[in-house]
Amino acid sequence: MTERSVVSWNSMLAGFVRCVDFDGARRVFDQMPERNVVSWTTMVSGYAQNGRCKQALALFCEMQRARVELDQVTLVAALSACAEIGDLKMGRWIHAYIDWNFRFGNQPLKMPQTSTVSWTTMITGFAKQGQGKEALTVFRWMQTLDERGAKPDEITLVGVLCACSHAGFVDKGRRYFKCMNKKWGIEPRIEHYECIVDLLSRAGFLDEAHRLVETMPMKPNDAVWGALLSGCRIHKNVELASQIAQKLAMELDPDQAATYIVLLSNVFDTAQRWKDVVTMRQKMLGMGVKKTLGRSWVQIAGIVHDFLAGDRTHKRTLPIYEMLAGITRQVKQEGYKPDISQALLGVEE
Repeated sequence: MTERSVVSWNSMLAGFVRCVDFDGARRVFDQMPERNVVSWTTMVSGYAQNGRCKQALALFCEMQRARVELDQVTLVAALSACAEIGDLKMGRWIHAYIDWNFRFGNQPLKMPQTSTVSWTTMITGFAKQGQGKEALTVFRWMQTLDERGAKPDEITLVGVLCACSHAGFVDKGRRYFKCMNKKWGIEPRIEHYECIVDLLSRAGFLDEAHRLVETMPMKPNDAVWGALLSGCRIHKNVELASQIAQKLAMELDPDQAATYIVLLSNVFDTAQRWKDVVTMRQKMLGMGVKKTLGRSWVQIAGIVHDFLAGDRTHKRTLPIYEMLAGITRQVKQEGYKPDISQALLGVEE
């Protein structure tokens, strides 16, 4: 191009984001001679929508320092990133900013009109934070008020079933699932089956969950089988886990089957069937499968710290690992039997 404008730069930027090439997107963003609110919003939203929440919030803070006017799209993207990693301090700041700048004054924080989206957001937010009882209270409140346009939809019921699962409300979960179509005219989708299978599996109703999976009107996906196998791990049901894994190994290609081999290995590990663990780990090594590393976040004094299993890039790595070693020694002294499979295989996790 003989001349490049901010519009053409933004088009390139959006292309990289849509292709989920964030290294390329960041290079374009850094090279831009001029950025506008669209440039910043494209990056913040792209990061937030693809699980890169910490990067989204870091760029959002850069945007503020650059004194770029924050629009509603950017604020919603940043707020969703806060919800995902639990950054309550930043989330409250964004909420206050929206209230002040879009309602022309510091008035009481009350929505002038609620909708299905706002109700669902509340329900899902409580469910994600493990507050199932509060989520269901909001759901009952939603139905009691029966405001125009605020009827439960498919996403609302996903939040409700998720809340039941994490709170252990088995009977309520069963009831909501069974009356979805009759009461609200919602045909259960794969996401709803994922939630109810997870609910039953967590609570130990593994046979019921298995029957439900076998009779689903659609083909079970990774999340459904994963929920059932996770329930087998929690309740040490090795027989059912082996049966499921063998079936999947015959039906799926090696790349797909590898995921379930990892889950089955975890089941054997929990049941302390060490020989079976070694067999599974050797099979994983033979297939070139590596266990997905665990990731966690914690907010301390307003700062969100990100941890990845085996990562040593944190500036306080040494005291962190010293504390972890101390905790491990104390747990062993209390009689916990360590996982010997790592020593047998020499597999670093």
